[in-house]
Amino acid sequence: MSDKRIYNILFHTHTISGIVISVLLYVIFFAGSFSFFRDEIVNWERNQTVKNTEAFDLDFDEALDTLNTTYNLNSRDIELSKHFIEQRIGVAFSAPKDTILNPNTKANRYSTLDTKTYAENSYDGDYTLGEFLYRLHFFAQMQPIGYMLAGFIAFFFLFAIITGVIVHWSKIVSNFYTFRPYAKLKTLWTDAHTALGVIGLPFQFVYAVTGAFFMIKAIIIAPTVFFLFNGDSAKFYDDLGYSHPEYKYSHTPLDKDFSLNYYVDKTEALWPNFDATQIHIFNYGDANMHVMIEGHLKYYDKYTAVGEAIYKVDTDTLIHKKDPNQSATYLDGVKNVMFRLHYGDYGGMTLKLVSFLLGIISCFVILSGVMIWGVARNKKTISEKKRRFNEWLVTIYLAICLSMYPITALSFIAVKLNEHASKTFIYSFYFIGWLLLTLFYSIKKDNYFTNKNTLLLGSILGFLIPITNGITTNNWVWSSYQNNQFQIFFIDVFWIALSAITLYVYFKLKSKPKA
Repeated sequence: MSDKRIYNILFHTHTISGIVISVLLYVIFFAGSFSFFRDEIVNWERNQTVKNTEAFDLDFDEALDTLNTTYNLNSRDIELSKHFIEQRIGVAFSAPKDTILNPNTKANRYSTLDTKTYAENSYDGDYTLGEFLYRLHFFAQMQPIGYMLAGFIAFFFLFAIITGVIVHWSKIVSNFYTFRPYAKLKTLWTDAHTALGVIGLPFQFVYAVTGAFFMIKAIIIAPTVFFLFNGDSAKFYDDLGYSHPEYKYSHTPLDKDFSLNYYVDKTEALWPNFDATQIHIFNYGDANMHVMIEGHLKYYDKYTAVGEAIYKVDTDTLIHKKDPNQSATYLDGVKNVMFRLHYGDYGGMTLKLVSFLLGIISCFVILSGVMIWGVARNKKTISEKKRRFNEWLVTIYLAICLSMYPITALSFIAVKLNEHASKTFIYSFYFIGWLLLTLFYSIKKDNYFTNKNTLLLGSILGFLIPITNGITTNNWVWSSYQNNQFQIFFIDVFWIALSAITLYVYFKLKSKPKA
């Protein structure tokens, strides 16, 4: 096979794979870019400020007393987890193992607990726009196929990256320094696509690999369990380190006082700079009660440093520990490196801002690729019917993608005006508003208008976000700055800066370019 033939195959493979996934990939990167600030958005919505730490920040004993009053925790297994930097933690507990001692057989699958007020709420009742955008970037709203769809999109994106690098390899350096803004439209889009694609290449590659790893692994689990573990899923999850030990219930009450604060403090004293992020209590109130505390060292101390300690409460003995200062196992290394690379939470706010910028650049690379495809197929050699179809397709693509900016900004305003915005409200407002904007720009059939109008509308709404926050909470930008309420201050300033940039771009788009 000739070199030209191989080049053409790779070129068309790159083009087709890119076009097929372009809209969904844009949604992933746009929503994913905002997801870097998920915690800040959540705290801004709730008008709360919390310590910037992944460790628990609450009185565990008081929290358990509150839960015990409501549910009677005797003979249950309990899990407390802190996944995000916010004023809520996750709570889950099993049904009681002793229905005589504890006739309340209700098992709480998952809820949230406020670390200041100890108020409990359901996941849906505690839903936020920050959580919505975070879950939108892997299509969690489209279950049961959402995760797998996001995984396949990430996989095909990886494929598009590799074929794109191979296709452009011989000219990748020279083309990177070439930008011809006054050339024909296809040349302009091609230069922008190449230059920004090279800038964001390492970032895009990392997110394609880690995204595919997280989402497609669900498909790999079933055959792996069947062929390698003879159908024993428990053994499979145990080998991967996702299961927890089990302790037999003795039906004998614990005859001593129990303090979870004591065991958390005891564990954190074992290893300086250790953050406890998950706590498991087995057989609450029983003589065979055990406490397992999991966490990690702070990232500036060690990138991958997972630790755990298990105590037998009756004898107050440490029966097992996993020292985070020791070399991480291969399995822990893979799992933690993948998570940290994907979340970008190990380098503070600077890394989040850089990741957001690279995510938005990736959005532009996707759109410029679509525009190259559209302009390249607007030729007299192509039939009128095909040209109209291609123009229609590009118009729809741009309407869907570009309308995400104004509807996202408008949603920030909506959740502030509706203090008790529920999951249903956020879903309805965002998706219906997105659909209406998409229909409007699609019917308009003017890509230049769509581009300029979404920039202008998004900018105006973005400037209104901190104003709406100030009116509804009386917590203006200068107030949050003076009160050291960083999360609230950051989101307000973030929208002011983003809106100013997009408004500047709007005014720089002077006249409608000719195809």
